[in-house]
Amino acid sequence: MSALTFTDQYIGGKWIPSASGTTLDVRNPATEEVLAVVPDGGAADVDAAVAAARSAARAWGASSKGERLELLGRLVAGLAAAQTEIAETVTAELGCPIGFATSVQAALPLGVANSYLQILTDYEFEERVGHSTVYHEPAGVVGAITPWNYPLHQIVAKVVPALAAGCVVVLKPAEDTPLTARLFARLVDEAGFPPGVFNLVVGTGAGAGAALAGHPDVDVVSFTGSTAVGRRIAEQAGRDVKRVTLELGGKSACVVLPGADLPKAVAAAVGNVFANSGQTCSAWTRLLVPDEHYFEALTVAAEAAAKYVPGDPASPETRIGPLVNAKQLERVRGYINDAVAEGARVVVGGSQPPEGLTAGYYVRPTILADVTTDMAVAREEIFGPVISVMSFHDAEDALRIANATDYGLAGAVWAADDAEAVAFARRMDTGQVDINGGRFNLAAPFGGYKDSGIGRELGRYGLEEYLQTKSLQFRA
Repeated sequence: MSALTFTDQYIGGKWIPSASGTTLDVRNPATEEVLAVVPDGGAADVDAAVAAARSAARAWGASSKGERLELLGRLVAGLAAAQTEIAETVTAELGCPIGFATSVQAALPLGVANSYLQILTDYEFEERVGHSTVYHEPAGVVGAITPWNYPLHQIVAKVVPALAAGCVVVLKPAEDTPLTARLFARLVDEAGFPPGVFNLVVGTGAGAGAALAGHPDVDVVSFTGSTAVGRRIAEQAGRDVKRVTLELGGKSACVVLPGADLPKAVAAAVGNVFANSGQTCSAWTRLLVPDEHYFEALTVAAEAAAKYVPGDPASPETRIGPLVNAKQLERVRGYINDAVAEGARVVVGGSQPPEGLTAGYYVRPTILADVTTDMAVAREEIFGPVISVMSFHDAEDALRIANATDYGLAGAVWAADDAEAVAFARRMDTGQVDINGGRFNLAAPFGGYKDSGIGRELGRYGLEEYLQTKSLQFRA
């Protein structure tokens, strides 16, 4: 089947030819075949998109809550109707197993978008504080730069609250997963948003992304991606005195305290890391267990890992697919090899290609033992299905290991009771912690400490990232 070819960007409410004249190949990670060809947008496309957004900003910012709710409601309906198409698109360009693509990659952003209908309904954009009236006003033009690992969720988590706040948006999606972004742009167009309120520019991070982050007419930059790129964006934003929200990397710890249900906790950790082929910034990639249960934990982890056999992501039986691209494959294999060279032991998996898969960016789901805090696999984000199992002597030792990282995005604590787990979690330097298997909450803030970023997404916290305050003082 021949690759689809697209040469246009969504700017000012229309699909218009890209100004760059150059293109990018989108590959199917399971087959390595070219799935589509898309424009490699650059500074000229970004200029046009930002100009369209700026021209629409004043009117959209002055729109009523009811007007925004009506259009966002149409968008939510569009997302609901396109669930199958979304899942199939994510599977094709990300390599995500169709089951996970359906239950998470498609369903999660629908849930997030729908949650903002209620948040917007209830949110008060005006309040009285003593003899002042405080207004919460839209921040203006938002440059949203999103990653490939959860392509639609990351788009929705930025674009929907920004639009709900009255901001206008220019979206630059990851070049590995632009088809999901184009699908979203189509749904925005079908919902009938005014021209310029939402704009899409497909291109590379070095080209379109850098142009958008540094554009003088962009008021807010919301970026999800690597800490290295996040630093550069923050530096640029500081020079321009521009607001920035950064959701960056993670090296999260899953801590299993004495008295916890060890088999349940370890199995949950394996599932957490191997989901989406380990390509999750908040994955619990460090599993911390008591010394006396270390070998039991390794056995349980190996048994749980046996359920994750790499295979065709289009098959309903597949639980783990390929990584997104060749560069990511080499990165993950390199970390595994380096870990072994530093003294770690492979319990399951390893850097060799999985058997029977001659094409595709597949890596073996891997469990490493004898990992110490000074090893790269214990300190750096791998972004693949690799778990480092580490032992601790007591709770204080566990806390030391858990906090021995520059990141602080997420984590988990398992204990004999919630109170013990909470007491431990409160001392972890991280943005969110799951307690004894607590589930993801769409209304709770998502974001991290330290090198994991600045700001929060989801819930009212995500909405408020796109608002600025103004106070009017009256004579008392």
